[in-house]
Amino acid sequence: MPVTDSIADYITRIRNAGRAKNKTTDIPYSKLRENLSQLLVEKGYIKNFTVITTEKFPFLRIDLKYTAHGDPAIKEISRVSKPGRRVYDGKDIKKYLGGLGLYILSSSKGVITDKEARAQGVGGEILFRIY
Repeated sequence: MPVTDSIADYITRIRNAGRAKNKTTDIPYSKLRENLSQLLVEKGYIKNFTVITTEKFPFLRIDLKYTAHGDPAIKEISRVSKPGRRVYDGKDIKKYLGGLGLYILSSSKGVITDKEARAQGVGGEILFRIY
């Protein structure tokens, strides 16, 4: 079934898998989703991901990360910029939750966090926020 907003689908699959306490979740592959997954691994929100190629279509298998108490490492993840309302920010991107959380942006430098965007002096579309 075609998806209108692939990033919202990506976020929803991760959120639902975390709430269901699943160890892994499978998400249809795209280069953007691979870059988002790599960024989430670097920032410690997910354990790992692998690209699995099948005869029909490739997909990402994401290994979710949990705390010692069994709670998901991702407490909140939500879409900011949507197909009907795009949200852009310039060089002076505000901090999410006073710096405790992250905004994930799509910029001319690729998919980066709000901290990296401020350091590089670039802006972009705010894809989602995560805490």
